[in-house]
Amino acid sequence: MKLPIYMDNHSTTPCDPRVVDAMLPYFTEKFGNSASRNHSFGWEAEEGVDQARKHIASLINADAKEIVFTSGATESDNLALKGVVEMYKEKGDHVITSSTEHRAVIDAAKSLEKKGVKVTYLPVDKDGRVDPDDVRKAITDKTILISIMLANNEIGTIHPIAEIGKIAKEKGVLFHCDATQGVGKIPVDVQELGVDLMAFTAHKIYGPKGIGALYVRRKAPRVRLAPMIDGGGHERGMRSGTLPVPLVVGFGKAIELCAKEMPEESVRTMALRDRLQDGIMGALEEVYLNGHETDRLPGNLNVSFAYVEGEALLMGVKEIALSSGSACTSATLEPSYVLRALGVGSDLAHSSIRFGVGRFTTPEEVEYTIDRMIKAVNHLREMSPLYEMAKEGIDLKTVQWAVH
Repeated sequence: MKLPIYMDNHSTTPCDPRVVDAMLPYFTEKFGNSASRNHSFGWEAEEGVDQARKHIASLINADAKEIVFTSGATESDNLALKGVVEMYKEKGDHVITSSTEHRAVIDAAKSLEKKGVKVTYLPVDKDGRVDPDDVRKAITDKTILISIMLANNEIGTIHPIAEIGKIAKEKGVLFHCDATQGVGKIPVDVQELGVDLMAFTAHKIYGPKGIGALYVRRKAPRVRLAPMIDGGGHERGMRSGTLPVPLVVGFGKAIELCAKEMPEESVRTMALRDRLQDGIMGALEEVYLNGHETDRLPGNLNVSFAYVEGEALLMGVKEIALSSGSACTSATLEPSYVLRALGVGSDLAHSSIRFGVGRFTTPEEVEYTIDRMIKAVNHLREMSPLYEMAKEGIDLKTVQWAVH
């Protein structure tokens, strides 16, 4: 086992060597522009793109013509939200989303609000799930789009997308789903889920960074989008710009590997995740699971360690790449908005750590991580006067702190 250990597979994944092998010829030998239709270099590049499009469409049960390539999921989310709002503005000006969406959706929604669009941010329950009934109640005759993610990037909770899809269909409202964390990890079928637009990206599934896709339904209903980038009319006019053929080919290969290996891989990552969870929670008291206990991504584990500061814990295990539930925004350390939406108090939200188990995680790495986390938490708690007081039975909520 080599250090450092990578346990942050929700933020990005290493490129699978098989993906790199598939991409290499397209940098030097097959370097044509896939939009060059009048010579063999262009045809060869176009063939690579077509093949990738088919693999991607096949994994989510779509038509290859419904896949629009973008620079990543952030662009896909922006194109979905802003493209629909612009194209259907005559029909309405109301968008429904959830309070725990990825920043790519929340910030796009906030940007639309500045332009006069009305946005409803639905709450989630203690497990982080949106209630389909809340979606139904929020729909008005001005609602043109619902945008709910498939699986949360912090806590791994999987939303009841198929139920929401049925409601959207019934009400004639377009439904977008940010499936960045789900595609390639769990089965995703756009027909069964009833989604009209779906965003995802290559770098979360062992493909290259800088390439993503947006599924755009072509019939029943045919979805139309106003483009955000104008140019040569590439990608059915929805996203102009010369395609990065090596990245597209890499994306296709990553998806092809997921299609073949997902059943076995998800069982393996889930077993490692469960071992990590049992090892840590079995040895330490006052450790709390964030998110849904069972309906969550196979490799996701998000836990709060009471009486321990998340950032201090990360510093104590520097040889393990993890992510904290709190993110540094400007000068203040804000607890995760996702955890706050679940009703987690700011003290516990500040003490949360996200573990992301992936394709290349080994059992030895999991055991090492368990051991290091236990030692680091115990060490920090030994130095914590709050932990000492809590152990003595003092209710910390009743303590009057002196202000100097």
